[in-house]
Amino acid sequence: MMEEGGRAMAAYLRPREDGRIKDDVAEDLADVAKTVGSVAEYWLADPQRTLEAQSRLIGGYLELWSSALKKASGKKTRPVVEPATRDSRFADPEWSSNPFFDAIKQAYLLTANWAEEMVEKAEIEPHTKHKAEFYVRQIAGAVSPSNFVLTNPELLRTTLATNGDNLVRGMKMLAEDIEAGGGDLKIRQTDSSKFRVGENLAVTPGKVIFQNELMQLIQYAPQTESVLATPVVIIPPWINKFYVLDLTAEKSFIRWAVANGLTVFVVSWVNPGPELARKGFEDYMKDGVLTAFDVARKAAGTRHLHAVGYCVGGTMLAMTLAWLAAAGKDAGVASTTFLTTQVDFTYAGDLKVFIDEEQVAHLERKMLESGVMEGRQMANAFNMLRANDLIWPYVVNNYLKGQAPFPFDILYWNADSTRLPAANHSFYLRNCYLDNRLAQGSLMLAGKLLDLKRIDMPIYSVATREDHIAPAASVFLGVQLLGNPGRFVLAGSGHIAGVINPPARGKYQYWTGGPAEGKLEDWIAGAQMHPGSWWPDWLDWIEQQDGRRVPARIPGEGPYPVIEDAPGSYVKVKA
Repeated sequence: MMEEGGRAMAAYLRPREDGRIKDDVAEDLADVAKTVGSVAEYWLADPQRTLEAQSRLIGGYLELWSSALKKASGKKTRPVVEPATRDSRFADPEWSSNPFFDAIKQAYLLTANWAEEMVEKAEIEPHTKHKAEFYVRQIAGAVSPSNFVLTNPELLRTTLATNGDNLVRGMKMLAEDIEAGGGDLKIRQTDSSKFRVGENLAVTPGKVIFQNELMQLIQYAPQTESVLATPVVIIPPWINKFYVLDLTAEKSFIRWAVANGLTVFVVSWVNPGPELARKGFEDYMKDGVLTAFDVARKAAGTRHLHAVGYCVGGTMLAMTLAWLAAAGKDAGVASTTFLTTQVDFTYAGDLKVFIDEEQVAHLERKMLESGVMEGRQMANAFNMLRANDLIWPYVVNNYLKGQAPFPFDILYWNADSTRLPAANHSFYLRNCYLDNRLAQGSLMLAGKLLDLKRIDMPIYSVATREDHIAPAASVFLGVQLLGNPGRFVLAGSGHIAGVINPPARGKYQYWTGGPAEGKLEDWIAGAQMHPGSWWPDWLDWIEQQDGRRVPARIPGEGPYPVIEDAPGSYVKVKA
């Protein structure tokens, strides 16, 4: 174990010693200390408040001590505090049956809940409070007794049963993961050896018919003799790879859409290097979205198309439609579908923790050096939003239990991150998250002032109820800014599983109701729940816009010859 641990330490130190990595740990810790210090300052400013806070914590400990003594003597007692129903960290029976581990668990929960309550009741500046809530959750998650061998009954049993072999295997995997991350820990969340893009992921038949330095455009081969006359063009986010919409054959939204008679085009964004550092939102709009629209219309031989935007791809799509309206140009868009898309960032969730003037300026300085934001930084931020699901279970399973994770396609895609051009990312952070200019109607793009009210066409907008990246309340608020709020649908589950939910699986549910007005809670109260996937509802809606059918279109037979087979080469470039 010591030998493998030494290898892990060497993998961590080597790139720091030769200057390839410059750590920002000191600045990050300083921000955490400053933020949490603001909470402490509030409570310490008033002796009475300080006494009340201390009394609540000490009172909980005394109650736990009394309960633990009764339990140790063989008496049955009710727990002083219990973990949340969905908290799987304490699932092992010994966490409750063994008085020692039960006391450790309850002491931890008492302390963590007290710390969160201290932040919740502190009367401080809202953004600072939001950051403090996030940081306290991260700290509480990190120090959980479930993360340490001597305080986790399952880990202790495993270590004794294997004479520590689990820790040897864990240290070996830790060293491999630090080496894979180039000196930073890249936690493996799945067995990556089981997946290959183009072999068992992103395998829906199609052709790349166009490419430039920012994107490839894929046209998928038809699976029906006739297709709807109006094609579909999908604009995915550039912060992830498009094949989340084309995972395995059973989970592929693209394959399902093609099988149901749609001509589907999708943009596959480049994984940019420093040479594209100056490419900004205007470039992504003109050379990405608008070019994709133009090529798709010509390839399909139509004047109109159905546009679909996912996450930040939807934000870009909304900006593009507003820009076309401001420029007095025909969008050629028959309808628009927004999937978990924010255009108003007032309620943008925990990602806003990372966004203030000081942090954005720091990130811009870092991007100035390399020209891009490394994909692992964005991946780490997303993982931290759900650390108790996406970080600590894998730390325990991989490095303490010494078990390799199971193959899981979505987590493979999640780890297959992309870089972001400095200019593009800076524009997005400042104008959307930091200043919210798109919602305020003050955003200038390519010489035009964007007004979302000018987006007046059939709209289908999907939010997911447990979304931690584009919260449903945020999506719901943004829809109301459009000229035509259209049809709002709330799907069950989260940002990925709520969207990638094939009808054949019969999972989750979705809600439909009246127009998106007022508060989300009121809309939900009057909405109707439907079991299963929202995909068939969307297809019915698409057919209502234009039900005409034409002979199926073969990729490459139009004005754009085939460049290569789908999924193309851009998506295979690793960060």
